Amino acid sequence: MLKQSYVVEELSSMIAEKALIKRPHQRISHLLTDSRKVSDPASSIFFTLKGRRDAHQFIPALYEQGLRCFVITDINFDVNLYPDANFLWVKDSLRALQLLAKQHRKNFQMPVIAITGSNGKTIIKEWLFQLLVADYKIVRSPKSYNSQVGVPLSVWQMNDLYDLAIFEAGISTTYEMEHLEAIIQPTIGILTNIGAAHDEGFANRAEKLAEKLRLFQHCKTVIIPKKYLDDSLRKKDVFTWSREDKADLQITAVHAHQQDTHLQAIYQHQEISITIPFTDKASIENAIICWATLLKMGLAQQIIQQRMERLLAVKMRLELKSGIHQSSIIDDSYNSDFSSLEIALDFLNQQKQHPTKTLILSDIHQTGIPSQELYPQLAALLTNKGIDKLIGIGDELYQYQNLFTLKSWFYKDTDTFLEEFDKQQFRNEIILIKGARHFEFEKISQALTQKVHDTVLEINLNALEFNLNHYKAKLKPGVKLMAMVKAFAYGSGSDEVANLLQHNRVDYLAVAYTDEGIALRQAGIHLPIMVLSPEVPSFEAILQYQLEPELYNFRILKAFADFLKEEKKQDYPVHLKLDTGMHRLGFDENEVPALCEYLKTQTELKVRSVLSHLAASESEEHRDYTQYQIQLFQKLSQQIKESLSYDFIRHIANTSAISRWPDAQFEMVRLGIGLYGIASVAEEQAGLQNVATLKTTITQIKHLKKGDTIGYGRRGVMLEDGKIATVKIGYADGYPRALGNGVGKMMINQQLAPTIGSICMDMCMLDVTGLEVKEEDDVIVFNEELSVYDLAKQLKTIPYEVLTNISQRVKRVYFYE
Repeated sequence: MLKQSYVVEELSSMIAEKALIKRPHQRISHLLTDSRKVSDPASSIFFTLKGRRDAHQFIPALYEQGLRCFVITDINFDVNLYPDANFLWVKDSLRALQLLAKQHRKNFQMPVIAITGSNGKTIIKEWLFQLLVADYKIVRSPKSYNSQVGVPLSVWQMNDLYDLAIFEAGISTTYEMEHLEAIIQPTIGILTNIGAAHDEGFANRAEKLAEKLRLFQHCKTVIIPKKYLDDSLRKKDVFTWSREDKADLQITAVHAHQQDTHLQAIYQHQEISITIPFTDKASIENAIICWATLLKMGLAQQIIQQRMERLLAVKMRLELKSGIHQSSIIDDSYNSDFSSLEIALDFLNQQKQHPTKTLILSDIHQTGIPSQELYPQLAALLTNKGIDKLIGIGDELYQYQNLFTLKSWFYKDTDTFLEEFDKQQFRNEIILIKGARHFEFEKISQALTQKVHDTVLEINLNALEFNLNHYKAKLKPGVKLMAMVKAFAYGSGSDEVANLLQHNRVDYLAVAYTDEGIALRQAGIHLPIMVLSPEVPSFEAILQYQLEPELYNFRILKAFADFLKEEKKQDYPVHLKLDTGMHRLGFDENEVPALCEYLKTQTELKVRSVLSHLAASESEEHRDYTQYQIQLFQKLSQQIKESLSYDFIRHIANTSAISRWPDAQFEMVRLGIGLYGIASVAEEQAGLQNVATLKTTITQIKHLKKGDTIGYGRRGVMLEDGKIATVKIGYADGYPRALGNGVGKMMINQQLAPTIGSICMDMCMLDVTGLEVKEEDDVIVFNEELSVYDLAKQLKTIPYEVLTNISQRVKRVYFYE
């Protein structure tokens, strides 16, 4: 959206080795790398980037959606199936994408700021936007688009309406930065810092620094911490800053107060200062970097001072939560620009649990695009994204309301909407709230969010996606993946997790019981779903919702076959469970011959897969037993295969076996607890990201004397004068009584506090003697630092039990960057 456009023949001359052009005058303005995110097919070109799956397989569906331009690498691809499409052949589709962006960048002479470093890139980019938007028309990276794919997509946004660009550049190993530098071609470079992020991709920190500095090889100006000065920069116009040494901007004092921080410095032999509305260390460093950049760009100190005081926090994540009247809310209520709107709409379209898609949107400001061009493009975008209802708020949307053909309402301001709109009209819909900060859309979010218990389980969907890709990368070519979403997706929330898995194209889902599968179907999940424990009374629902039962003995097998016969169904997909040593469910070895004979007579059943369950795949101690199970499974599944006239999928590998037993992947694996950031194998844990954070708040603080008792049965006793904090979590929320009286610990402001007294139903007490805490402070029950492993250890149990015991009354909030 809002990008330069080229006719396809121009693109071909830039990147293609060979081309078949049926529509030579087709204009291209959208670069598409994700087949799930089509917004304007007529003006898009799809790059078949190399991944775990061959991207050429997505061309038929894209063609059906109206896409007519493709960049491909497969010289044998049958283009005759697509008679009016353009095809450009390249050796490497990623390099072609980058080359196209590089050529596009050469059309512009505006200053380009490039930001790299281990931390802070996105915040600094967004703050520079806030600080400079009064002086420039700025194009910038959407969100955190700083990768080998993200950078070319960011640079592609450049056009003549802008006069300043700000882009991020992120790398994970050597020889990556040269590609990004060639695309961005920065005139001003900023290095934030060098930290631990992606250490594994470099021999040492010196190598990492050298690689990042490659971004600046053709820069005129570089802004850099004094401690990272390098010989490679000696011919540059370098501006340094430091908190310890003499520098162009030398920080002399940092005074953090309760709500803000005052910074003093020396610049050009003069004392100067700023105040920022933040107190944390990261924000202070990010503000110093912005300060240095603005000084180097020639902004007056007085103006910098004024603008720094008005800096706003950057909201990095979309928030998905339960709304009123069986709706769901996607809260992105702190910014409204075109690029982030497209990203948010893609996330909205991932959600299939509601039939209606609603957008509450403010005027879009600070784009550099004239309103008469911007709002027609907005109307087209909403149509292409399939939005059903629009609520527009602001003078410009009100003025251009006739452009929007979908069901819509328009209001001059947020307060008028809240006063006049009937909230009863929101029912069973997914609602995206997206507005510029000064519209105060947080009021709308509060009004539409379901009022529930203050204790919250935060689910990081980016981390879950990362873990999924971590295990996908371990699979052999062609191996399918079944994701386990039983037990409310291990406590994380089935609908939301299943939607993400469906979006990421897993092959199968598995649930424990039929009602879990029904809930997923009602939430818009169309993937195949295996039911692990079907019951005879649920057979009708299994058929109705196209679920696939796991059949584990002759009783359930014959009952289901008889039911299908009554319903006159043929070739219904089923899954056969073999017991190879778990001794829980499954056909025994001596039953397999009879099973084979029975299956030959049953036309109602079609075996979709044969599976078994490993008892101890994570254990080195039981390695021989696991090997025995795998061999037995191979033998028994082969017997079944030989008795049938068709093939089927085999799967025995669970999460730990994916890594430890690669030869047991067969045609499919089952990914369970690893998806949620918990590995059964210790060495695997470091490669996973934490998905769930359980947090609550302090309700009250009490100061008590030595000998005072706390809670039921007076089981807690103050050994000295001190204070306790009552927090809003108890055994009804899934925090067991076994964690009382010092067994359990929680974290407040990075400080550990033990429980004291018995755990109550709805709350418990912590000993916070000597800790700096106050009422309404956040309290972490578990997160990436105080892990669910720690809590499980306190309970002498396993993380699975901890996660699945978290009560449904605990609010689930989902974040997606």
